[in-house]
Amino acid sequence: MSAPSVQSDDFTIKNAFAAFYVVPDYQRDYVWESEQVEQLLTDVSAELGSTNPEDAAEYFIGSIVVCPRADGTLELIDGQQRMTTLFTIVCAIRDRLAALNQPPSEAHRALIAATDVDVRGETKYRYRLDLQYKDSGDVLVQIAERKPIAITSQSTRSVVNICGAYSTALSFLVQTYGEDAMRLREFFGYLINRVKLIRVQTENVAKALKIFETINDRGKGLDAMDLLKNLLFMKAQPTEFAELSYTWKKLQDVLYVAGEKPLRFLRYFIFASYDIDELREDEIYAWLVKNAASAGYASNPRAFAEGLVEAATAYAHFLKGKAADGSDNRFLANISLLGGKSAKQHLILLLAGRQLEPAMFDRLCAEVECLFFSYVITREPTRNFERNFARWANEIRKSTDSDTLNRLFEFAFRKEKLTLSARFDLAMQELTDESIQNYRLMYVLAKLVQSVELDAYGETEITRWLRNYVNGGYEIEHILATHANETAKREFGEGDLPKLIHQLGNLTLLEKSANSSIRNGPYSLKKGEYIKSNLLLTQLLAHRPSVGAATKVNKAVANLNAYAEWNANKLAIRQEELRKLARKVWRIPDVSLSPGTTDLQTSEGQSHSIATDSGQV
Repeated sequence: MSAPSVQSDDFTIKNAFAAFYVVPDYQRDYVWESEQVEQLLTDVSAELGSTNPEDAAEYFIGSIVVCPRADGTLELIDGQQRMTTLFTIVCAIRDRLAALNQPPSEAHRALIAATDVDVRGETKYRYRLDLQYKDSGDVLVQIAERKPIAITSQSTRSVVNICGAYSTALSFLVQTYGEDAMRLREFFGYLINRVKLIRVQTENVAKALKIFETINDRGKGLDAMDLLKNLLFMKAQPTEFAELSYTWKKLQDVLYVAGEKPLRFLRYFIFASYDIDELREDEIYAWLVKNAASAGYASNPRAFAEGLVEAATAYAHFLKGKAADGSDNRFLANISLLGGKSAKQHLILLLAGRQLEPAMFDRLCAEVECLFFSYVITREPTRNFERNFARWANEIRKSTDSDTLNRLFEFAFRKEKLTLSARFDLAMQELTDESIQNYRLMYVLAKLVQSVELDAYGETEITRWLRNYVNGGYEIEHILATHANETAKREFGEGDLPKLIHQLGNLTLLEKSANSSIRNGPYSLKKGEYIKSNLLLTQLLAHRPSVGAATKVNKAVANLNAYAEWNANKLAIRQEELRKLARKVWRIPDVSLSPGTTDLQTSEGQSHSIATDSGQV
């Protein structure tokens, strides 16, 4: 009768640590943080409670999957997070007992390291857990040997987290048991004798990986990124493990440095790469399993992983407002100023279009910025436009020329903005500095200012970049100040001042260096500062440029007024002017125009082409 290929037994922690374990170099980093470590300790301590350890119930903490190596060690396929944490806890208990003048027993030390005889008959001193992936360094050895560890900015995530696990365990023991060495020993005895796990052992790595997948089916045990990694290793040859591990590490590092959630990236990557427009995070793994052939990882797992790294690299650049190759892109920089750190749904479209020719990609970015702002300002539910972006990603991915892309803009983006047109007008009419975040208000004002200057002066290094207006030494100015003095209020006249003060029509950008002594004063005094401003839209408040009638400057300000005085009526006029200007800036089409128009005209009859890094599109 042959030996079973899969053995499954329950082990106490003491029995489990009678073996020697190796975490191979293709495994993921140690990712548990203080919260998970403290939760494990709290659960075990709560189960023990004040009960006599001999009478306390057993406590189950999960399973591990291993396969034997030729050197007698067990390779951990699943469970390295749990086993690494248990190892640091055993070390922390040893060190806490030592601090309480209770030297650890030989049995305690044997749970950390012991001598072993290998197949050659040679005696070796081994640690019960050997981390072989590069990012762990020798941190576990240092903890086992009670050596100090210096955490620096160069320390890897695994080193930081493992040190954090040890520190968390030590702090927990101090806070929970204080100077009570006897109670601490009881906790230790309960931990190693009554806390159990199931150890599943297979005859080879391939079967161990399959067991791993079965235990964690549909992401119940781990998230989709971990399970995807397992899928790739299952499809790869053992000779490819080292290279595949290196590639996966690059993927993890890119996302970690970018500060992005791996599951969000993976979900957006699927939207951008395959014909699917609805997928929850908890459905990702099932979708990958079902679509192994079309996803491509089954036939060439390493190439699939390399594709993920390429996409993640572009994704990380997009998060910074850069193009896929890391170069500057003004429209993506604008979206960063608009969206802040939380708005990321547009990344689906950018991922789908990252292979477009530069001019086409610029056009995509410009259109995305306009549509994204339309969604933001009209408060469209996030789930609605995320679904749209996922649906359109398939069309963008298939676009091979500008005509194909233009048809998408015309019959999808333009149509969407048509449905938002009335809401856009209402949002701009009601826009105040209290109804929108300050950074978004700065974006709105800067875009309005930039638009006028592009029309008046053409494209220069100043007018080209919105950041020159957002971060160029300007601040939001209330024409009728929020703390207007009595003279200013009398000059302004009647009106609901607490409400009018905050409206868009009462706002402009002004140099921070402008004379602060008149900021709360009347408009008659402020006009002098506005005229001296470098910004044409601010100058225009008090003074119309005296240039020839046919000049670009006059054409740029033809639909804007200068104001000799400032009151509620003038504010309302300017509010309406800015609303019309906003339709032009964000290319909101007139509902009376049918699809197929060459320029997306506004309801005011203006046309506005988009200038890209390669010229006019």
